[in-house]
Amino acid sequence: MLAKVNACAVIGLEGVVVDVEVDLTPGFKPPIVIVGLPDVSVQESRERVQSAIRNAGLNYPRKRIRVNLAPATVRKEGSAYDLPIAVGVLIADEQLPADALESSIVMGELSLDGSVRHIRGVLPMAAVARNRGFKRVFVPAEDAPEAAIFSDLEVIPVHSLGELYSHLIGQQRIPAQPRLAVDQIPAVVHNDFRDIKGQEHVKRALEVAAAGGHNLLMIGPPGSGKTLMARAVPGILPTMTLEESLDVTRIYSVADQLPSDSPMIRTRPFRAPHHTISHAGLVGGGNWPHPGEISLAHHGVLFLDELPEFSSRVLEVLRQPLEDKQVTISRAQGSLTFPANFQLIAAMNPCPCGYYGDPTHPCTCAPSLVTKYQHRISGPLLDRIDIHIEVPRVEIEKLSDLRPGESSAQVRERVQAAREIQQQRFHGTDLTCNADMRPADIAHFCPLGEGCQTLLRSAFAQMDISARGYHRLIKMARTIADLAHTEAILPVHLAEALQYRSKIADL
Repeated sequence: MLAKVNACAVIGLEGVVVDVEVDLTPGFKPPIVIVGLPDVSVQESRERVQSAIRNAGLNYPRKRIRVNLAPATVRKEGSAYDLPIAVGVLIADEQLPADALESSIVMGELSLDGSVRHIRGVLPMAAVARNRGFKRVFVPAEDAPEAAIFSDLEVIPVHSLGELYSHLIGQQRIPAQPRLAVDQIPAVVHNDFRDIKGQEHVKRALEVAAAGGHNLLMIGPPGSGKTLMARAVPGILPTMTLEESLDVTRIYSVADQLPSDSPMIRTRPFRAPHHTISHAGLVGGGNWPHPGEISLAHHGVLFLDELPEFSSRVLEVLRQPLEDKQVTISRAQGSLTFPANFQLIAAMNPCPCGYYGDPTHPCTCAPSLVTKYQHRISGPLLDRIDIHIEVPRVEIEKLSDLRPGESSAQVRERVQAAREIQQQRFHGTDLTCNADMRPADIAHFCPLGEGCQTLLRSAFAQMDISARGYHRLIKMARTIADLAHTEAILPVHLAEALQYRSKIADL
């Protein structure tokens, strides 16, 4: 008898329906053959399926079993095919009715004792099941809350193969997973602006960066609070929309990094890879590419501490994602594109010892060593970082001040208001914030008065500003004006933007 069970594969971040076809024929060697472009982990399901069926108290047919995973042009990887293969074997052996899984998709890894284990990528699998018109999905019980995001899809949590068998023959039904109340999942902020002592001008720069989506570089000695302030940035960014949460959750589901206590991510991501990270670890890669750190930071913050310590190759690959908001990884099997719409926050010391320009701690580095250290960051990458801000040492008077500062929630209200102004301004375009504006958009949305033109001409004559720097200044001034709820860009807004120009050349 020929049996067919619907399963699912994940290609990049999207699910693809896979037909698991099982055929039993007389003979016993080889006991089970799997075809359809399976990888090693899928081939290993032969042993897991055989042991799971027997240890679940069911009969494993003493026949030759052929399993075809269609379409054969789609690469199959992972252990999510164990459960559909096992159910297909039982249907082909007439231990289960042929219509037991009508309009259903089955996914799950089997243990040797027949229990069903966690798999990655359940959210995109559930999404494709819903989009293709399937009525229900059978998923590992551990992953059921993740699939229950969709209200119009019945999610059946499965603990074991024996439990699923009892459900399909009508002996003991498995209750459906309750729908996930997305609105009740809190957004957790671990670092608050009120805990940061002093550094008011840096916090202001971070507010401007958050309001306009600008990338930012902090330059200062060790212990000045750069990392603490960077970790507080997600708390002042606008609250994620449901669509953004689904995008981020899908990426984390595919990367198998979804928190066990939260089936959906409601807090903006904060990724802080170590400077020893590889090229593939940052942008994504592998024999069959998986998301890297820049995709895991989608709709959130990518924080690069000790920026000059990263290898030049790793830093240079950031240039294209910073512009295109996505990254494409090509392999012999094909190309995959992952989203990478992140905000870059970077930090660095001014020199190898960290104290160049510090008024209280002498620098021990030779001038040539300082210059070499700063030049590890290329000009093209610096050109893509809008705000450069110095972070000085915090004075003892401010550290010992017990008065609480302004909270992240208060700053977020101003940032949210500025973003809403930008959304209204860019309605009907592909722009989402001021940092996304191109030269033509700047000319259209950012007209300058005579006072601003005079200030810019003076700045060009004295500060050697490039063409890209010119556009960057106007975009920052537009954001500062939005924070002030001013329709026109005024000279005072442009003057503040000029304070955020590149500081490396001046160190």
